[in-house]
Amino acid sequence: MNFERDVFLQGSCRIVQRQVSERSLEHRQQDVYETHKHRAYAVAYYMVGNELEAEEVTKDTFVRAFRQTEEPDGRCVDCALVNELRERLPLDERVEPAEPPQGPGLGSRNVKRTDMEEAVRELPPNERMVFLLRDVEGYDADRVAELLQTPRQQVERTLFSARIRLRTVLASLQRQAEAA
Repeated sequence: MNFERDVFLQGSCRIVQRQVSERSLEHRQQDVYETHKHRAYAVAYYMVGNELEAEEVTKDTFVRAFRQTEEPDGRCVDCALVNELRERLPLDERVEPAEPPQGPGLGSRNVKRTDMEEAVRELPPNERMVFLLRDVEGYDADRVAELLQTPRQQVERTLFSARIRLRTVLASLQRQAEAA
């Protein structure tokens, strides 16, 4: 009788431990999602330009990341995000580097957020991605190069071109606002 009770209790303990472990994994996965979802959505939104598609990219990013490992870290989520965006946008397409603007620049004027958002949307996809990862998200050039699978020097050149193109677009928007 004691033997049967002990076997029953051991089996019950294993079931409870497995349930606790599964629940714990679910909570850890929820933590991964909560930690990275805002960054993934923000980058996706600025890359695709619309909320519904950005939500889909974000969802697909996490599906991809959780298929790779049960508990993806930030790097895994970033790789999944870049791969999702690479499937939707021409991130590997090379564009001519931007030329420094001729004429008056921005000077020391402040830039409106809406103007900045519009200027970012006008960047070619590869420049937009590098700009968002380097200047908005604060990733170092080596990490961006690793994510985009490109040499560090190319990341730096692309960022330089993106900044020039942004200045050109912002100066144009300011001239239009002043003329209106």
